[in-house]
Amino acid sequence: MLVKDVDDPGAFLDAAGPFLLEDEARNNLILGIAGTLRDHPSVHPEYRLWIVEDGDRVVGAALRTPPYNVVVAGPASRSALATLAEHVRADGIDLPGCIGAIPEVEHFTHAWAALTKSTPRPRAKQRIYRLEAVRPTTGVSGIARSATEDDRPLLAEWLRAFTAEALPHDAPGRNAEWVIDARLHEGAGGFMLWEDNRPVSLAGWGGRTPSGARIGPVYTPPEHRGRGYGSAVTAAVSAERLESGMRFCFLYTDLTNPTSNKIYADIGYEPVCDSIDYAFDARGA
Repeated sequence: MLVKDVDDPGAFLDAAGPFLLEDEARNNLILGIAGTLRDHPSVHPEYRLWIVEDGDRVVGAALRTPPYNVVVAGPASRSALATLAEHVRADGIDLPGCIGAIPEVEHFTHAWAALTKSTPRPRAKQRIYRLEAVRPTTGVSGIARSATEDDRPLLAEWLRAFTAEALPHDAPGRNAEWVIDARLHEGAGGFMLWEDNRPVSLAGWGGRTPSGARIGPVYTPPEHRGRGYGSAVTAAVSAERLESGMRFCFLYTDLTNPTSNKIYADIGYEPVCDSIDYAFDARGA
């Protein structure tokens, strides 16, 4: 097997695309990030891209946009991901962690831990969902609208609150203003607000793939929860993406939160596979 470093995101997608599109939902994260690198280069100015080949066949792929974790793709063999880990390590690259679907994330993580004597620590256990048709919510007061630059203060406040509550482990490079700029100004996504006399819930979207888009974050302030606003705004932004020409919508849920998993299932999201976000801790830490 041979690991290739790829400099150009377009070339990466040309080479790895057919492999990744064998399961577009499973690989939506790496496809979405690679598409953003190609179409909106200012969003992630630094990146690394890798392809694993067995003869003339692509059998593995990964990317990283520092300071974030490496993202590994599947389905791929254990040996392909072990070869990838050896290549990345030989390049002297220090990885903070790895994210991907099971089992490919575990194949890479175990290989990396053996090479580096680090201890993998699960930070988030998630489930990937796919939606092809929305089941609209009923009985929820209010209406959806697209967010604009005028909503920036509210978006920033709610994105910071979402990160503190749902992603306390997230990389320090992520910040609300960066996400807003990437989506509203660079065209890498957008946001929708649910209003019931005033804004009460938020759902974003980004990570375009050839046939879909990733929905998230979804956030409702504590004082507005329990009224169906989160379900309504998620259904609305998902419907809007499908109406724009997308075939699928994807999203990630926290497996420790049964409420959110039920909400998304109720509006038509179907489970694809589970995913884990690992941190690599120094042995003994």
